[in-house]
Amino acid sequence: MDDASDKPVSRNFIQQIIDADLAAGKNGGRVHTRFPPEPNGYLHIGHAKSICLNYGLAKEYGGKFNLRFDDTNPAKEEQEYVDSIVDDVRWLGADWEGRMFFASDYFDQLHAWAIQLIKAGKAYVCDLNAEEMRTYRGTLSEPGKDSPYRNRSVEENLDLFTRMTAGEFSDGARTLRAKIDMASPNINLRDPVMYRIKRAHHHRTGDKWCIYPSYDYTHGQSDSIEGITHSICTLEFENHRPLYDWCCRELGIHHPQQIEFARLNLSYAVMSKRKLLQLVQEKHVDGWDDPRMLTIRGMRRRGYRAEAVRAFCERIGVAKFNSTIEMAWLEDAVREDLNICAPRAMAVLRPVLVTLTNWPAGKTEVFDVPNHPQNPELGTRKVPLSGKLFIEADDFMEEAPKQFFRLKPGGEVRLRAAGIIKCDEVVKDAAGAVTELHCTFDPDHSRKVKGTIHWVDAATALDAPVRLYDHLFAVENPDDAPEGKTFLDNLNPSSLETITAKLEQSLATAAPGDRFQFERLGYFYTDPVDSRPGAPVFNRTVTLRDTWAKEKGR
Repeated sequence: MDDASDKPVSRNFIQQIIDADLAAGKNGGRVHTRFPPEPNGYLHIGHAKSICLNYGLAKEYGGKFNLRFDDTNPAKEEQEYVDSIVDDVRWLGADWEGRMFFASDYFDQLHAWAIQLIKAGKAYVCDLNAEEMRTYRGTLSEPGKDSPYRNRSVEENLDLFTRMTAGEFSDGARTLRAKIDMASPNINLRDPVMYRIKRAHHHRTGDKWCIYPSYDYTHGQSDSIEGITHSICTLEFENHRPLYDWCCRELGIHHPQQIEFARLNLSYAVMSKRKLLQLVQEKHVDGWDDPRMLTIRGMRRRGYRAEAVRAFCERIGVAKFNSTIEMAWLEDAVREDLNICAPRAMAVLRPVLVTLTNWPAGKTEVFDVPNHPQNPELGTRKVPLSGKLFIEADDFMEEAPKQFFRLKPGGEVRLRAAGIIKCDEVVKDAAGAVTELHCTFDPDHSRKVKGTIHWVDAATALDAPVRLYDHLFAVENPDDAPEGKTFLDNLNPSSLETITAKLEQSLATAAPGDRFQFERLGYFYTDPVDSRPGAPVFNRTVTLRDTWAKEKGR
């Protein structure tokens, strides 16, 4: 059998295109990609896939990668979004090496190119309003009709466009449109708008302009100016590619190759920026960085590491057809990453008090416990045990089945890193709820006991808020709502539970941004916003296993 290293590595279709371009000497052997977000919201996991893909390709081929903001709609764009995007792209590990640009950097050139198209008879000023333009545009099954202003002379169009630029007309009164083909089966080629009048303060150009170029007109030319070789975008832009090509071709400028790939769709999530904004504005979540949101900010605050997000993006690969990825894939990538680096600690989320009836009064024994079972370089910590301790409520069962290997009346269980306890007596309140267990302690570590549980010393326990996050939506496809309902009706009412847990004393010094595996419970992150010295707040990053898949029988 051949050695596995001799087998050809599978190449995705984008790599195959670039390989062929390089073999043919196209673009002078250059590979230059970019990530071009609109600064009208925070980035989400779908953007992370695009960043990893574009930067990864540039790195693989020894090429260049740009970060460019397509800031053509000042009414929806803010500097806050620009700052957050820069920070998130940097956190993800993409290095643009100083090549950060804005489409607004090119407004003068775009305007000059618009005049060039007018002079060539390829663009005209149109007086139709938005509703009339929709009517003239036609439908998917019916061709559009020519605008009554389509055959204006070059001189009249130049004059009107100059007056539009000077602010002579009201917002929406006129547009500049490309003159292509109103009967085209591709609606994007039915004389698309290139410029519209919009008096809005731009976060970078201020009030210099009262007309702004459309995204479709701007995007390809910006790629061209920057020398991009491969313009990689998601499938919803496939029908826009002919317009991208038309603009570059008619202007006679460098023509990047647009390549579309399937966008990332995740179960139990929405990927629409508009819907994410709605969740924030209507306060269904606590901001863009709410750990239930699959924004990059939300994932960061939940405790995801960039390494896990990159591993996930690499694992799911690149495809030509849209599909939905199970949320379990992302959570598994997070678990695998944190399993390696997160030190262990013990916490009890739903405590039941245990009193050791044979424990000497006033005695405290301290155990030296490894911080990680496979990484001795993470050191050890001191864990005390006195006569009282807390265990998880579900680690005790009064009427236990035969295969229950935790604590039960008359049964024994091992305390992690300590000895063995035997339950002798169950104490209940007036309602019959278990409030305390009386147990005897056996320090003999050599005896075999089937069950091992975690615990926290009662005398030194730290009370701390712990946020238990779950999926934000209760159904796999939140957009699939019954008639009369919306995606908001599919919100999961149990997506956040905040409890006060009992934590081992070492966690009192946890710093904001520290990560831990709470043994047998999951991975937790010291919240960087709400934690204070000596008063940490913990967010559950992910459970130890995919509990939703288990419940569904997957």
